[in-house]
Amino acid sequence: MALTGSARIGGARTGGARTGAKAVHGSAPTREHTAADDDVSKRLLESAATLSYDPAIEIDWDAPLPDDHYGLNPEWSTLYGTRLWDEMTERQRVTLTRHEVCSIMNTGIWFEMILQQMVLRDQYLKNPASAEFRFALTEIADECRHSIMFARACEKMGVPAYRPNKLIAQAGRAYKALAKGELAYGGILVAEEVLDVMQRDWMRGENVLEIVRGTSRIHVVEESRHMKFARQEIRERTRHAGPARRRTSATGIALGAYVIVTSMVHPGVYRAAGLDTGRALAEVRANEHRKAMMRTSSRHLMAFLAETGLLTSRSAAIYRRIHML
Repeated sequence: MALTGSARIGGARTGGARTGAKAVHGSAPTREHTAADDDVSKRLLESAATLSYDPAIEIDWDAPLPDDHYGLNPEWSTLYGTRLWDEMTERQRVTLTRHEVCSIMNTGIWFEMILQQMVLRDQYLKNPASAEFRFALTEIADECRHSIMFARACEKMGVPAYRPNKLIAQAGRAYKALAKGELAYGGILVAEEVLDVMQRDWMRGENVLEIVRGTSRIHVVEESRHMKFARQEIRERTRHAGPARRRTSATGIALGAYVIVTSMVHPGVYRAAGLDTGRALAEVRANEHRKAMMRTSSRHLMAFLAETGLLTSRSAAIYRRIHML
């Protein structure tokens, strides 16, 4: 893959001197932004200048799709490890995994649109000369390219756009309008962390479509910066947060995770593969392999939330319901 940009990735400067006046976010406690905080954004900007991709030229969109290649590693299929999977034909398995990956991509597009609005609102009227402001806009530009990339991949695979149901769509509308600080960046981190683990497997899958491997490689590299930015923003916003605020934010992030995870795979994917939807959903709910894969993909996220005081007994109960714990 060709790289764009030529900036050298530099080392971090140390120090915690304040960079200026504290910013106030709604009713949240005063925020202290330090020089050390800004250094994180500076390093991410340098990384973006060195490692950024243009999917329009990095991916061979005209290459034919081999009939026997999956949309994602079979182990990541929601039905893998079930009796129904064993009964399915190979053609059904290929079709199912292609629809599953496109459903996940469409969920990614939906949440990337939410993410962009939350980040833009968070940066409204901030100092445009700051590294934090510039990286926030860089992240939004990345997300725009990712959404176009995912949409084009699904079109190439001939899979329709799977959208969240009306209730979930309205919940997302409320979340993007109301979430601030660590609640906003926590939701962003949840979506990015879970997908990151999946895609690291997909991009190495020898029996996975090259179009999926290519889009996964691009997304993994660029989203690694987004995750670092979200973690830094969460640490900064919770630096002086009290127990009550942490408990409230922890529950809000967990509810956001519930919405994201339960929306990833649309029930229509089973019908597209010629399966009985009711039976398929029942087997997915009982699929211990799927539950173990979800816990594995969430391990680092749960450790970070615990470290920042955003994993409480109430939020943990929600994560267990969706098998992230």
